[in-house]
Formats: sequence, structure tokens, C-alpha cells
Amino acid sequence: MAQYDEAMKLCVELECGWYYALDSVITLTDTNVFKDLMYWNKSVITTQLTQPGQYWSNFWGDVNKDGFYARSEDYFEMVKRERLGLWNVAFVNNLLAVRADVIRKQKVSYSHKKYDDSNYDVGFSANARANNVFLHMVNIKQHGHLKRMENYTDTRFHNDLWQIFINPNDWKLNYIHVDYDKWVTKDRPEFAQPCPDVYHFPLLSKKFSWHIIHELESMPGDVFEGSGINNDARLQGGYENVPTVDVHFTQINFQQEWLKVLRDYVGPIQRRVYEGYSFHGSAFLSFVVKYHEQGQRKLVPHHDHSTFTTNTALNRQGVDYQGGGSYFIRQNCLVRDVEIGWTLIHP
Repeated sequence: MAQYDEAMKLCVELECGWYYALDSVITLTDTNVFKDLMYWNKSVITTQLTQPGQYWSNFWGDVNKDGFYARSEDYFEMVKRERLGLWNVAFVNNLLAVRADVIRKQKVSYSHKKYDDSNYDVGFSANARANNVFLHMVNIKQHGHLKRMENYTDTRFHNDLWQIFINPNDWKLNYIHVDYDKWVTKDRPEFAQPCPDVYHFPLLSKKFSWHIIHELESMPGDVFEGSGINNDARLQGGYENVPTVDVHFTQINFQQEWLKVLRDYVGPIQRRVYEGYSFHGSAFLSFVVKYHEQGQRKLVPHHDHSTFTTNTALNRQGVDYQGGGSYFIRQNCLVRDVEIGWTLIHP
């Protein structure tokens, strides 16, 4: 809580007009949030934020004798936005706008002798109530939402990659290509077909590409060591007919997350381009391949043991590498210049 109090002290020293606090558990979808909050000109104010599909929010309508959550009779109506307006509440956290004159009069602070650092927000609200500073929450406009944080660890650089199950909205916002939704409603003739039976569509964002590459390159040792040979202990049978220098998603505990990507985002596209077949999200081998001039430079002709295959570009052709591409022997067709995040799907 010390850093919050220090920030408010600095705000006063700089003769600021407002103090803003924004925690990392928030995803903002409207950047005008603080402008909207200042409009009300209240001593302390927040916008209503909730976890999607849950009743967990950043305000309490009431508190018990110990200063912790107590359900107010209209809490659920406000969380569900059945009652809209500006509300005087008992507790606010995660996102705050505090008028500077209230800080200068020393009517608000985070430090409280009853609460430790883990309850800094409880201490802030308790101090405000004790000094007759009203805490306001407005839920007229939706500015964003709260993320669930129980799946975050300190062992990964990009924890967001593993959040597709508990924070699906954020995962889509971060990692699905911005144009994906335009394609999921197209009919088959509208899809780009660089080769017969080979379709092309935007799947993943540039951020996904950068994050997955950085995650792999940041792992201890050489994460690609032991791959690229026929005898592969990672496989159930121990043998790979067409080996690649790769990292299996099972090695980084990303297999289930990727299967959900296939079910939720690849499946709908597959049903558009290959009518009559419906993919239900089963894939025994998903991986990232690393091609390099001093490593694996090419892949021998082969046919995957699958109903269909997807290949997604993670680098920029002509910038990060030269040449490359996918050659389809039956069609005598070479596909190059696939943009980052775009995917080829083929039988």
C-alpha cells in the first residue's frame, strides 16, 4: 500500500487536479474512462467493472462490522446493470479517480492500522468512510471488465497465452486476428484459395506470434534440442517419419489451450470451406517449427496423418527470412508471402 500512498503524495506535490489508480486486473475497452469519471466531479469515483459472466465486481454496496463485503439488497441489480446510475457505495477498488483537493485535506489514504498490504483497498475505503468522503460508482457506461487472475504465475513471460479458458474475452482481444470475425461468416467461394483446396484466412494476431516466439526462446537451455530426428522420445511411438526442429505444445503445457483455439476458431472456418465435415477439436500433435539457415532449411515431401492441416505464419516473409513457403505437389503450387497470423488450411 506504500506505493499507492506515495503516488498520492506525488500527485499533491505536482499540484495535480486528479489522482488515478488502475490495477493490472483490468481490461479497458473504452479509453475515455477517466474523462467520463471527471465529468461527475465526485471526491472518489469508479466505473463498474465485473468479471464477464460473474457477479464479482470492483465495488461493494455494503460492508460488515469488520469492513469487508456485505451484500446490499440492490447489489445484483446493479452488477447486472438492471439499475443504472450514479451510486454511493461502501467500497471501491481496482480503478479509482480521486479529486486532488480530497488528498490535500488528508481525507483519504491507503494505510490503515487494522489492514495489511493485502487489504490496501479495504483500508482506503475504510479511511474514506471514516472521514465522511463518499465513494461513488457509476454504471451507466461500460468501460471494460475485470480479469480472473488465479491462473497467472511468475514462471512465464506471457501469462496471457494460457488464459483462454478463464479469460476468453481477453484472449480473443489479445491473440485472435482483428479481421477473424469478418471471415467466419464468409461462404467458401469468398475465401482466398492460393492453390486448389488450400484456403487462406486470418487467425492469430501479431501479438500471439511475438509472445509465443519469445516464450520459447526464453525457456532455459535449448528448447529445440532433441527434435529434428526420426527417433523422438516425445512421441508415443517414439518415431517421427518426417521430423522437424520443433517444440510440441505438450512440452510447454499449451496443448489444451491450442485445442480450444482449434475448436473455437479453426473449427468454424473448417466447416465453411470443407462442407460436410465437422471438426470437434481432436489433435494429437501440435507444434511450432523453427526453420533456420544453420538448422532445418526445408521439409521433405510428405502427407500429414490428419483430416486437415493448418500452417500459421509467425514471422515476416522478406523481413525475418527469405524464400520459404509451402509447396503442394499434387497441385504443383507454391504459397509464399503469408502474413503473420494468417493460416493455410488444407487436406
